[in-house]
Amino acid sequence: MNSADAAFEARDALYEEDLPGLGKLRLLRLAPDGDADLVHGWVKEERARFWGMNGMGRDEVRDIYLFLDSLDTHHGYLMTVAGQPAGIFQTYEPRQDPVADAYPARAEDTGMHLLLAPATQPVPNFTTTLLSGLVRFLLSDPAKDRVVAEPDARNNKAIARFTGFGFEAGPKVQLAGKEAQLVFLSREKFESRPAG
Repeated sequence: MNSADAAFEARDALYEEDLPGLGKLRLLRLAPDGDADLVHGWVKEERARFWGMNGMGRDEVRDIYLFLDSLDTHHGYLMTVAGQPAGIFQTYEPRQDPVADAYPARAEDTGMHLLLAPATQPVPNFTTTLLSGLVRFLLSDPAKDRVVAEPDARNNKAIARFTGFGFEAGPKVQLAGKEAQLVFLSREKFESRPAG
């Protein structure tokens, strides 16, 4: 384990789960200053263009996450899997987000954004297994019964991942800066998915 990996392991996790075949998923509160170089390195890549931060400098990205960190309704996490940084996971209360202007958000909804880190070596079923853990985390709140995501409508890969996992496509809606494809996953549908 190198010193960077050890530093991730030393941080307190808000959620941990052993993912079959992948290792331990840990959700760490994203540290806007401490994680800025890592996060900026991910979001500036062409593959992350739908994340909306391509042309931003490191300090602009840090400032966005400083603002996010100041909110009670929106949260940013650095995901690690088996001790390695795996991406950014953001959660939000749809009724306290601009997306509420685009669909009838309910108190029982919980929203998510997901950006995977670049894979150094592709792992079969990585995204599906990771999504299972993230949805379990979101639905660990008994007051929530539906997960909402809003990938860019041009991001066919992300939409296919969500719908392949079991999310149902809702309407396309116009949000600030993008046309989004809303996708929804109910607790009932998630819990009835086949194991594995």
